Amino acid sequence: MEIEYFLETLDREGRLLAAAAEEAGVDAKVATCPGWQVRDLVRHTGMVHRWATAFVAEGYTSYHPDGGLPDLDGDELMDWFRQGHRRLVDTLTGASPDVECWSFLPAPSPLAFWARRQAHETTVHRVDAESALGGEPTPVVADFAVDGIDELLRGFHARSRSKVRVEEPRVLRVRATDTGAVWTVRLSTQPPVSGRDEGGDADCELAGPAARIYLALWNRMPFPGATGDASLAALWREKSGITWS
Repeated sequence: MEIEYFLETLDREGRLLAAAAEEAGVDAKVATCPGWQVRDLVRHTGMVHRWATAFVAEGYTSYHPDGGLPDLDGDELMDWFRQGHRRLVDTLTGASPDVECWSFLPAPSPLAFWARRQAHETTVHRVDAESALGGEPTPVVADFAVDGIDELLRGFHARSRSKVRVEEPRVLRVRATDTGAVWTVRLSTQPPVSGRDEGGDADCELAGPAARIYLALWNRMPFPGATGDASLAALWREKSGITWS
């Protein structure tokens, strides 16, 4: 996917997030993030937006800590969120394609990394904001969901920080039934190794439309379909969470 596509997605998803958060109200509970209210979600996402902006705008070439959560609420919090989201979109849009800065997953360039990562970050949290309203979330485009599954499996969970591990080798298959995309995830005592292929027999298969698989792998909804060893689906639920630290 092109950087421009990710930027368009980031722009749209941030605006949808703000609209849903405003409609739900900052006191509303976020169904997909137990223990959070909308204000927690908005503070977190706005902080991440500013953190990401700083790497590109300031050209930090090594890890730089975030600026912390704001002591804001209500309308002031929503204004702060919208300002930070706008600056992120504008910074990435105006950045040189060969900008040099820190990133933490493989990508064609730092700019490609940050555009992709923030598009997915904002989309998942937009779903969180809409969960505070109840009902079905705004649909995620299937091809974008496939890219997000790829980022999660072959990016985040390829890192040494992944806790999705088993004592004896097992194979987990992930299948997007509407696009035909398939991943084989090889589990062991080491970080998972994921490939875009059928990869032989699997101990468990998670299958369904790409958008639902995407959100299920991010633990935002149940798996639409799981066959084989249910303990591997349960392992994913228990160990796969990506936390801020």
